[in-house]
Amino acid sequence: MKPLVEQDETLGVLQGFNPWWRGADFAAPPFKRLAFHACRRYLLDEELRRAVLLSGPRRVGKTTILHQMAAELVAQGSDPRSVLYLSLDHPILKLLPFAEVLKAYHAAIHSGDAKGWLLLDEVQYSKDWETEIKLLVDHRPNLRILATGSASVAHRDRLAESGVGRWITVPIPTLSFYEFVQLRQEEPPEFQGNLRPSDLFSLAPGELADIAGRLAPLLPSFQRYLLVGGFPETARQSDIMLSQRLLREDIVERVLKRDLTALFGVRNVQDVEKLFIYLCRNSGGIIPHKTCADALGVSPTTVGNHLELLEQANLVYRLPPSGLSGKRVLKARNKYYLVDAALRNAILLRGEEILGNTTEMGCIVETTVLRHVFAYYYRDTPAITYWRDPATEREVDMVVTSPAYTIPIEVKYKERPDLDARSGLVVYCTAEGIGRAFCVTKADRDFKVVRLGDQPVTVLLVPAHILTYLLGRAERLLWDA
Repeated sequence: MKPLVEQDETLGVLQGFNPWWRGADFAAPPFKRLAFHACRRYLLDEELRRAVLLSGPRRVGKTTILHQMAAELVAQGSDPRSVLYLSLDHPILKLLPFAEVLKAYHAAIHSGDAKGWLLLDEVQYSKDWETEIKLLVDHRPNLRILATGSASVAHRDRLAESGVGRWITVPIPTLSFYEFVQLRQEEPPEFQGNLRPSDLFSLAPGELADIAGRLAPLLPSFQRYLLVGGFPETARQSDIMLSQRLLREDIVERVLKRDLTALFGVRNVQDVEKLFIYLCRNSGGIIPHKTCADALGVSPTTVGNHLELLEQANLVYRLPPSGLSGKRVLKARNKYYLVDAALRNAILLRGEEILGNTTEMGCIVETTVLRHVFAYYYRDTPAITYWRDPATEREVDMVVTSPAYTIPIEVKYKERPDLDARSGLVVYCTAEGIGRAFCVTKADRDFKVVRLGDQPVTVLLVPAHILTYLLGRAERLLWDA
Protein backbone atom coordinates (compact mmCIF):
# COMPACT_ATOMS: atom_id res chain seq x y z
CA MET A 1 0.00 0.00 0.00
CA LYS A 2 1.38 3.40 -0.97
CA PRO A 3 2.22 5.55 2.09
CA LEU A 4 0.23 8.72 2.67
CA VAL A 5 3.45 10.76 2.54
CA GLU A 6 6.59 9.65 0.69
CA GLN A 7 9.86 9.67 2.65
CA ASP A 8 11.42 12.19 0.25
CA GLU A 9 8.59 14.61 0.95
CA THR A 10 9.04 14.12 4.70
CA LEU A 11 12.77 14.77 4.43
CA GLY A 12 12.07 17.88 2.37
CA VAL A 13 9.97 19.28 5.23
CA LEU A 14 12.72 18.45 7.74
CA GLN A 15 15.34 20.13 5.57
CA GLY A 16 13.20 23.25 5.41
CA PHE A 17 12.81 23.36 9.19
CA ASN A 18 16.54 22.85 9.85
CA PRO A 19 18.65 25.13 7.61
CA TRP A 20 21.73 24.60 9.81
CA TRP A 21 22.08 21.08 8.39
CA ARG A 22 23.28 22.57 5.12
CA GLY A 23 25.41 25.25 6.75
CA ALA A 24 22.96 28.06 6.08
CA ASP A 25 22.93 31.08 8.36
CA PHE A 26 19.84 31.37 10.51
CA ALA A 27 19.13 34.56 12.38
CA ALA A 28 17.86 33.87 15.89
CA PRO A 29 16.80 37.11 17.65
CA PRO A 30 19.48 38.29 20.11
CA PHE A 31 17.03 39.09 22.92
CA LYS A 32 16.52 36.02 25.11
CA ARG A 33 13.58 35.48 27.43
CA LEU A 34 14.34 34.37 30.98
CA ALA A 35 12.77 31.03 30.08
CA PHE A 36 15.56 30.44 27.55
CA HIS A 37 18.15 30.34 30.33
CA ALA A 38 15.99 27.98 32.38
CA CYS A 39 15.54 25.62 29.41
CA ARG A 40 19.23 25.75 28.57
CA ARG A 41 20.19 24.86 32.14
CA TYR A 42 17.88 21.85 32.22
CA LEU A 43 18.65 20.69 28.69
CA LEU A 44 22.42 20.70 29.22
CA ASP A 45 22.24 19.03 32.63
CA GLU A 46 23.62 15.56 31.90
CA GLU A 47 22.28 14.19 35.19
CA LEU A 48 18.70 15.31 34.54
CA ARG A 49 17.06 12.43 32.66
CA ARG A 50 13.92 14.31 31.78
CA ALA A 51 12.41 16.08 28.83
CA VAL A 52 11.82 19.82 29.23
CA LEU A 53 8.36 21.19 28.46
CA LEU A 54 8.03 24.92 27.76
CA SER A 55 4.46 26.03 28.41
CA GLY A 56 2.75 29.36 27.87
CA PRO A 57 0.27 31.42 25.85
CA ARG A 58 0.56 31.93 22.13
CA ARG A 59 2.98 34.53 20.78
CA VAL A 60 5.17 34.83 23.89
CA GLY A 61 8.35 33.53 22.23
CA LYS A 62 8.31 29.74 22.59
CA THR A 63 9.28 29.09 18.95
CA THR A 64 11.97 31.75 19.17
CA ILE A 65 13.47 29.98 22.16
CA LEU A 66 13.68 26.73 20.18
CA HIS A 67 15.47 28.52 17.33
CA GLN A 68 17.81 30.22 19.79
CA MET A 69 18.52 26.86 21.41
CA ALA A 70 19.39 25.35 18.03
CA ALA A 71 21.74 28.25 17.34
CA GLU A 72 23.33 27.85 20.76
CA LEU A 73 23.88 24.11 20.35
CA VAL A 74 25.44 24.47 16.90
CA ALA A 75 27.62 27.40 18.04
CA GLN A 76 28.91 25.31 20.96
CA GLY A 77 30.09 22.56 18.63
CA SER A 78 27.21 20.10 18.36
CA ASP A 79 26.91 18.34 15.00
CA PRO A 80 24.34 20.48 13.14
CA ARG A 81 22.59 17.31 11.95
CA SER A 82 22.17 16.18 15.56
CA VAL A 83 19.83 19.13 16.20
CA LEU A 84 16.30 18.42 14.93
CA TYR A 85 13.58 21.08 15.07
CA LEU A 86 9.98 20.12 14.21
CA SER A 87 6.81 22.17 14.19
CA LEU A 88 4.16 19.55 14.77
CA ASP A 89 1.30 21.69 13.50
CA HIS A 90 2.77 21.51 9.96
CA PRO A 91 0.17 19.97 7.57
CA ILE A 92 2.52 17.24 6.31
CA LEU A 93 3.69 16.23 9.79
CA LYS A 94 0.09 15.99 10.95
CA LEU A 95 -0.40 13.18 8.43
CA LEU A 96 2.41 11.05 9.88
CA PRO A 97 2.87 9.22 13.16
CA PHE A 98 5.58 10.90 15.19
CA ALA A 99 7.61 7.67 15.22
CA GLU A 100 7.65 7.61 11.39
CA VAL A 101 9.07 11.12 11.22
CA LEU A 102 11.89 10.19 13.60
CA LYS A 103 12.51 6.97 11.70
CA ALA A 104 12.99 8.91 8.45
CA TYR A 105 15.30 11.39 10.21
CA HIS A 106 17.49 8.70 11.73
CA ALA A 107 17.64 6.70 8.49
CA ALA A 108 18.73 9.60 6.28
CA ILE A 109 20.12 12.38 8.46
CA HIS A 110 21.49 11.38 11.86
CA SER A 111 21.94 8.00 13.55
CA GLY A 112 19.54 7.15 16.33
CA ASP A 113 22.43 5.79 18.41
CA ALA A 114 24.37 9.06 18.47
CA LYS A 115 23.79 12.01 20.82
CA GLY A 116 21.05 14.27 19.56
CA TRP A 117 18.75 17.18 20.39
CA LEU A 118 15.03 17.09 19.68
CA LEU A 119 13.25 20.47 19.61
CA LEU A 120 9.50 20.04 19.24
CA ASP A 121 7.12 22.94 18.67
CA GLU A 122 3.36 22.82 19.41
CA VAL A 123 3.40 19.20 20.57
CA GLN A 124 -0.30 19.21 21.35
CA TYR A 125 -1.03 18.86 17.63
CA SER A 126 0.66 15.44 17.42
CA LYS A 127 -1.44 12.43 18.35
CA ASP A 128 -0.08 10.34 21.23
CA TRP A 129 3.02 12.51 21.52
CA GLU A 130 3.18 11.92 25.28
CA THR A 131 3.59 8.17 24.83
CA GLU A 132 6.18 8.56 22.08
CA ILE A 133 8.31 10.98 24.07
CA LYS A 134 7.92 8.88 27.22
CA LEU A 135 9.48 5.98 25.30
CA LEU A 136 12.28 8.20 24.04
CA VAL A 137 13.09 9.44 27.55
CA ASP A 138 13.07 5.87 28.86
CA HIS A 139 15.05 4.20 26.06
CA ARG A 140 17.09 6.91 24.33
CA PRO A 141 19.31 8.54 27.00
CA ASN A 142 21.47 10.19 24.31
CA LEU A 143 18.49 12.19 23.01
CA ARG A 144 17.68 15.39 24.90
CA ILE A 145 14.20 16.81 24.33
CA LEU A 146 12.79 20.34 24.57
CA ALA A 147 9.12 20.71 23.64
CA THR A 148 6.66 23.60 23.61
CA GLY A 149 2.90 23.68 24.04
CA SER A 150 0.32 26.47 24.07
CA ALA A 151 -2.54 24.50 25.62
CA SER A 152 -1.87 23.34 29.17
CA VAL A 153 -4.27 20.40 28.89
CA ALA A 154 -1.44 18.65 27.06
CA HIS A 155 0.66 18.60 30.20
CA ARG A 156 -1.84 18.62 33.01
CA ASP A 157 -4.28 15.72 32.79
CA ARG A 158 -2.51 13.57 30.20
CA LEU A 159 1.02 14.04 31.49
CA ALA A 160 -0.17 13.13 34.94
CA GLU A 161 -0.56 9.59 33.58
CA SER A 162 2.35 9.21 31.15
CA GLY A 163 4.93 11.78 32.21
CA VAL A 164 5.52 11.28 35.93
CA GLY A 165 9.24 11.61 36.56
CA ARG A 166 9.96 12.22 32.88
CA TRP A 167 9.11 15.90 32.44
CA ILE A 168 10.15 19.18 33.94
CA THR A 169 7.93 22.12 33.04
CA VAL A 170 9.21 25.65 32.47
CA PRO A 171 6.47 28.30 32.29
CA ILE A 172 6.85 31.18 29.86
CA PRO A 173 4.34 33.93 30.63
CA THR A 174 4.14 37.21 28.78
CA LEU A 175 7.05 39.61 29.19
CA SER A 176 7.70 40.94 32.67
CA PHE A 177 8.13 44.69 32.93
CA TYR A 178 11.86 44.07 33.36
CA GLU A 179 11.98 42.07 30.11
CA PHE A 180 9.83 44.71 28.39
CA VAL A 181 12.45 47.34 29.17
CA GLN A 182 15.24 45.06 27.96
CA LEU A 183 13.43 44.16 24.73
CA ARG A 184 12.80 47.80 23.85
CA GLN A 185 16.49 48.54 24.52
CA GLU A 186 15.70 51.24 27.01
CA GLU A 187 18.31 52.36 29.50
CA PRO A 188 17.86 50.18 32.60
CA PRO A 189 18.88 51.52 36.01
CA GLU A 190 21.93 50.09 37.71
CA PHE A 191 21.66 48.27 41.04
CA GLN A 192 24.39 46.72 43.10
CA GLY A 193 23.96 43.17 44.32
CA ASN A 194 20.98 40.85 44.21
CA LEU A 195 18.20 43.19 45.25
CA ARG A 196 14.94 41.32 45.86
CA PRO A 197 11.56 42.77 46.83
CA SER A 198 11.79 41.21 50.30
CA ASP A 199 15.01 43.20 50.90
CA LEU A 200 13.08 46.47 50.67
CA PHE A 201 11.59 46.01 54.15
CA SER A 202 15.01 46.52 55.78
CA LEU A 203 16.14 49.56 53.77
CA ALA A 204 16.30 53.06 55.20
CA PRO A 205 14.01 55.80 53.81
CA GLY A 206 16.94 57.35 51.97
CA GLU A 207 17.75 54.05 50.27
CA LEU A 208 14.14 53.63 49.18
CA ALA A 209 14.15 57.17 47.81
CA ASP A 210 17.32 56.36 45.85
CA ILE A 211 15.67 53.32 44.26
CA ALA A 212 12.58 55.37 43.40
CA GLY A 213 14.78 58.00 41.78
CA ARG A 214 16.62 55.41 39.69
CA LEU A 215 13.37 53.87 38.45
CA ALA A 216 11.41 57.11 37.94
CA PRO A 217 12.53 57.45 34.27
CA LEU A 218 10.84 54.11 33.56
CA LEU A 219 7.37 55.30 34.58
CA PRO A 220 6.34 56.26 30.99
CA SER A 221 7.53 52.81 29.86
CA PHE A 222 5.42 51.22 32.58
CA GLN A 223 2.33 53.04 31.35
CA ARG A 224 3.12 51.85 27.84
CA TYR A 225 3.57 48.32 29.18
CA LEU A 226 0.14 48.44 30.83
CA LEU A 227 -1.42 49.41 27.50
CA VAL A 228 0.31 47.06 25.03
CA GLY A 229 1.28 44.25 27.41
CA GLY A 230 3.99 41.66 27.37
CA PHE A 231 3.72 39.96 23.98
CA PRO A 232 7.12 40.46 22.29
CA GLU A 233 5.78 41.34 18.84
CA THR A 234 3.37 43.99 20.04
CA ALA A 235 5.80 45.30 22.69
CA ARG A 236 8.00 46.57 19.85
CA GLN A 237 5.16 48.34 18.05
CA SER A 238 4.83 52.11 18.28
CA ASP A 239 1.21 52.07 17.09
CA ILE A 240 -1.09 51.06 19.96
CA MET A 241 -4.08 50.41 17.68
CA LEU A 242 -1.99 48.10 15.49
CA SER A 243 -0.72 46.29 18.58
CA GLN A 244 -4.27 45.70 19.74
CA ARG A 245 -5.39 44.44 16.34
CA LEU A 246 -2.49 41.97 16.29
CA LEU A 247 -3.47 40.74 19.74
CA ARG A 248 -7.06 40.20 18.67
CA GLU A 249 -6.12 38.41 15.46
CA ASP A 250 -3.04 36.43 16.44
CA ILE A 251 -3.87 35.45 20.00
CA VAL A 252 -7.49 35.73 20.97
CA GLU A 253 -9.15 34.70 17.72
CA ARG A 254 -6.65 31.94 16.99
CA VAL A 255 -6.98 30.44 20.45
CA LEU A 256 -10.75 30.78 20.66
CA LYS A 257 -11.55 29.78 17.08
CA ARG A 258 -8.81 27.25 16.38
CA ASP A 259 -7.25 25.78 19.49
CA LEU A 260 -10.44 25.28 21.48
CA THR A 261 -12.06 23.60 18.50
CA ALA A 262 -9.11 21.43 17.47
CA LEU A 263 -7.84 20.46 20.93
CA PHE A 264 -10.90 20.52 23.15
CA GLY A 265 -13.70 19.78 20.71
CA VAL A 266 -15.62 22.97 21.51
CA ARG A 267 -18.62 23.26 19.21
CA ASN A 268 -20.19 26.55 20.20
CA VAL A 269 -17.23 28.93 20.06
CA GLN A 270 -19.55 31.92 20.38
CA ASP A 271 -20.42 30.96 23.97
CA VAL A 272 -16.73 30.81 24.89
CA GLU A 273 -16.09 34.12 23.15
CA LYS A 274 -18.92 35.79 25.07
CA LEU A 275 -17.53 34.42 28.33
CA PHE A 276 -14.05 35.68 27.49
CA ILE A 277 -15.41 39.17 26.78
CA TYR A 278 -17.26 39.00 30.11
CA LEU A 279 -13.94 38.15 31.81
CA CYS A 280 -12.27 41.07 30.05
CA ARG A 281 -14.85 43.39 31.58
CA ASN A 282 -14.50 41.77 34.99
CA SER A 283 -10.83 40.73 35.21
CA GLY A 284 -9.96 40.24 38.86
CA GLY A 285 -13.56 39.79 39.87
CA ILE A 286 -15.39 36.87 41.43
CA ILE A 287 -17.24 34.93 38.72
CA PRO A 288 -20.32 33.25 40.23
CA HIS A 289 -21.39 30.64 37.70
CA LYS A 290 -25.13 31.20 38.09
CA THR A 291 -24.94 34.99 37.71
CA CYS A 292 -22.62 34.70 34.74
CA ALA A 293 -24.79 31.99 33.15
CA ASP A 294 -27.90 34.15 33.42
CA ALA A 295 -26.09 37.10 31.87
CA LEU A 296 -24.80 35.04 28.94
CA GLY A 297 -27.86 32.86 28.41
CA VAL A 298 -26.13 29.53 29.08
CA SER A 299 -26.15 26.99 31.90
CA PRO A 300 -23.92 27.25 35.02
CA THR A 301 -22.32 23.94 34.02
CA THR A 302 -21.39 25.40 30.64
CA VAL A 303 -19.83 28.43 32.34
CA GLY A 304 -17.77 26.17 34.61
CA ASN A 305 -16.59 24.02 31.72
CA HIS A 306 -15.65 27.01 29.58
CA LEU A 307 -13.79 28.72 32.43
CA GLU A 308 -11.69 25.60 32.82
CA LEU A 309 -10.97 25.54 29.08
CA LEU A 310 -9.88 29.18 29.07
CA GLU A 311 -7.52 28.43 31.93
CA GLN A 312 -6.11 25.38 30.15
CA ALA A 313 -5.67 27.46 26.98
CA ASN A 314 -3.43 29.85 28.95
CA LEU A 315 -5.77 32.81 28.61
CA VAL A 316 -6.72 33.26 32.28
CA TYR A 317 -5.41 32.71 35.78
CA ARG A 318 -7.72 31.36 38.47
CA LEU A 319 -7.48 32.38 42.13
CA PRO A 320 -9.47 30.29 44.60
CA PRO A 321 -10.59 31.79 47.91
CA SER A 322 -9.06 30.86 51.23
CA GLY A 323 -10.22 31.25 54.80
CA LEU A 324 -8.25 32.19 57.86
CA SER A 325 -5.67 29.75 59.22
CA GLY A 326 -5.08 28.42 55.72
CA LYS A 327 -8.51 26.79 55.49
CA ARG A 328 -10.22 27.07 52.16
CA VAL A 329 -13.82 28.12 52.12
CA LEU A 330 -16.28 25.36 51.34
CA LYS A 331 -18.06 27.11 48.51
CA ALA A 332 -15.47 28.07 45.94
CA ARG A 333 -16.00 31.56 44.51
CA ASN A 334 -13.00 31.85 42.26
CA LYS A 335 -11.50 35.03 40.92
CA TYR A 336 -10.33 35.08 37.31
CA TYR A 337 -7.65 37.27 35.78
CA LEU A 338 -6.45 37.55 32.21
CA VAL A 339 -2.87 36.35 31.71
CA ASP A 340 -2.02 39.82 30.41
CA ALA A 341 -3.97 43.04 30.86
CA ALA A 342 -3.27 43.98 27.22
CA LEU A 343 -5.77 41.33 26.11
CA ARG A 344 -8.45 43.22 27.99
CA ASN A 345 -7.43 46.50 26.40
CA ALA A 346 -7.40 44.95 22.93
CA ILE A 347 -10.84 43.37 23.24
CA LEU A 348 -12.48 46.41 24.85
CA LEU A 349 -10.59 48.87 22.59
CA ARG A 350 -9.04 50.77 25.48
CA GLY A 351 -6.30 53.25 24.61
CA GLU A 352 -4.31 55.95 26.40
CA GLU A 353 -7.49 57.52 27.73
CA ILE A 354 -7.70 54.85 30.45
CA LEU A 355 -4.47 56.06 32.09
CA GLY A 356 -6.52 58.66 33.92
CA ASN A 357 -9.34 56.28 34.90
CA THR A 358 -8.76 55.07 38.46
CA THR A 359 -11.16 52.14 38.23
CA GLU A 360 -9.80 50.85 34.92
CA MET A 361 -6.18 51.27 36.00
CA GLY A 362 -6.80 49.48 39.28
CA CYS A 363 -8.04 46.45 37.36
CA ILE A 364 -5.15 46.57 34.87
CA VAL A 365 -2.44 46.97 37.50
CA GLU A 366 -3.86 44.21 39.70
CA THR A 367 -3.82 41.86 36.69
CA THR A 368 -0.23 42.89 35.91
CA VAL A 369 0.98 42.39 39.49
CA LEU A 370 -0.56 38.92 39.59
CA ARG A 371 1.29 37.95 36.39
CA HIS A 372 4.59 38.92 38.06
CA VAL A 373 3.71 37.11 41.28
CA PHE A 374 2.89 33.88 39.43
CA ALA A 375 6.18 34.01 37.50
CA TYR A 376 8.47 34.96 40.38
CA TYR A 377 7.19 32.43 42.91
CA TYR A 378 6.65 29.60 40.41
CA ARG A 379 9.70 27.58 41.46
CA ASP A 380 8.42 27.31 45.02
CA THR A 381 5.11 25.84 43.75
CA PRO A 382 3.06 27.95 46.17
CA ALA A 383 -0.69 28.22 46.50
CA ILE A 384 -1.90 31.63 45.31
CA THR A 385 -5.31 32.56 46.64
CA TYR A 386 -7.28 35.59 47.77
CA TRP A 387 -9.03 36.27 51.09
CA ARG A 388 -12.35 37.97 51.71
CA ASP A 389 -14.38 38.33 54.88
CA PRO A 390 -18.03 37.94 53.76
CA ALA A 391 -19.31 39.81 56.82
CA THR A 392 -17.24 42.98 56.41
CA GLU A 393 -16.18 42.58 52.74
CA ARG A 394 -12.61 43.30 53.74
CA GLU A 395 -10.22 41.47 51.46
CA VAL A 396 -6.66 40.77 50.41
CA ASP A 397 -6.14 40.60 46.64
CA MET A 398 -3.46 37.87 46.65
CA VAL A 399 -2.02 35.54 49.27
CA VAL A 400 1.07 33.56 48.26
CA THR A 401 1.50 30.54 50.54
CA SER A 402 4.19 27.89 50.73
CA PRO A 403 5.54 25.82 53.65
CA ALA A 404 8.25 28.48 54.10
CA TYR A 405 6.22 31.71 53.91
CA THR A 406 2.89 33.48 53.53
CA ILE A 407 2.92 36.75 51.61
CA PRO A 408 -0.25 38.90 51.48
CA ILE A 409 -0.40 41.45 48.65
CA GLU A 410 -2.97 44.21 48.26
CA VAL A 411 -3.20 46.49 45.20
CA LYS A 412 -4.33 50.07 45.79
CA TYR A 413 -3.32 51.88 42.60
CA LYS A 414 -4.54 55.35 43.45
CA GLU A 415 -3.17 58.73 44.48
CA ARG A 416 -4.02 58.28 48.17
CA PRO A 417 -4.15 54.61 49.18
CA ASP A 418 -6.57 54.20 52.07
CA LEU A 419 -4.54 51.84 54.22
CA ASP A 420 -4.99 51.78 57.99
CA ALA A 421 -5.27 49.36 60.90
CA ARG A 422 -8.85 48.44 59.88
CA SER A 423 -7.99 47.52 56.28
CA GLY A 424 -8.33 43.94 55.11
CA LEU A 425 -4.57 43.57 54.70
CA VAL A 426 -3.84 44.41 58.34
CA VAL A 427 -6.84 42.48 59.68
CA TYR A 428 -5.75 39.36 57.79
CA CYS A 429 -2.11 39.65 58.88
CA THR A 430 -3.08 40.20 62.51
CA ALA A 431 -5.43 37.19 62.53
CA GLU A 432 -2.84 34.95 60.87
CA GLY A 433 0.15 36.19 62.81
CA ILE A 434 1.90 37.42 59.66
CA GLY A 435 4.49 40.12 60.22
CA ARG A 436 4.99 41.46 56.67
CA ALA A 437 2.78 42.38 53.73
CA PHE A 438 2.95 44.30 50.45
CA CYS A 439 0.62 47.12 49.44
CA VAL A 440 1.07 48.07 45.77
CA THR A 441 0.52 51.79 45.17
CA LYS A 442 0.89 54.36 42.42
CA ALA A 443 3.03 57.34 43.46
CA ASP A 444 6.71 57.41 44.40
CA ARG A 445 5.89 59.40 47.54
CA ASP A 446 4.13 56.31 48.91
CA PHE A 447 7.31 54.20 48.72
CA LYS A 448 7.87 53.49 52.41
CA VAL A 449 7.55 50.98 55.22
CA VAL A 450 4.76 51.53 57.79
CA ARG A 451 3.66 49.67 60.90
CA LEU A 452 -0.07 49.31 61.51
CA GLY A 453 -2.37 47.53 63.96
CA ASP A 454 -2.43 46.76 67.69
CA GLN A 455 0.14 44.03 67.08
CA PRO A 456 2.06 46.02 64.48
CA VAL A 457 2.16 44.60 60.99
CA THR A 458 4.99 45.84 58.79
CA VAL A 459 3.57 46.90 55.43
CA LEU A 460 5.73 47.90 52.48
CA LEU A 461 3.97 50.47 50.32
CA VAL A 462 5.62 50.10 46.93
CA PRO A 463 4.69 51.71 43.58
CA ALA A 464 3.60 49.20 40.94
CA HIS A 465 6.33 50.05 38.44
CA ILE A 466 9.01 49.52 41.09
CA LEU A 467 7.63 46.19 42.36
CA THR A 468 7.08 44.71 38.90
CA TYR A 469 10.52 45.78 37.68
CA LEU A 470 12.24 44.33 40.75
CA LEU A 471 10.22 41.10 40.58
CA GLY A 472 11.24 40.63 36.94
CA ARG A 473 14.86 41.44 37.73
CA ALA A 474 14.85 39.09 40.73
CA GLU A 475 13.37 36.35 38.56
CA ARG A 476 16.47 36.60 36.37
CA LEU A 477 18.66 36.37 39.48
CA LEU A 478 16.91 33.12 40.45
CA TRP A 479 17.99 31.49 37.19
CA ASP A 480 21.50 32.96 37.41
CA ALA A 481 21.98 31.53 40.91
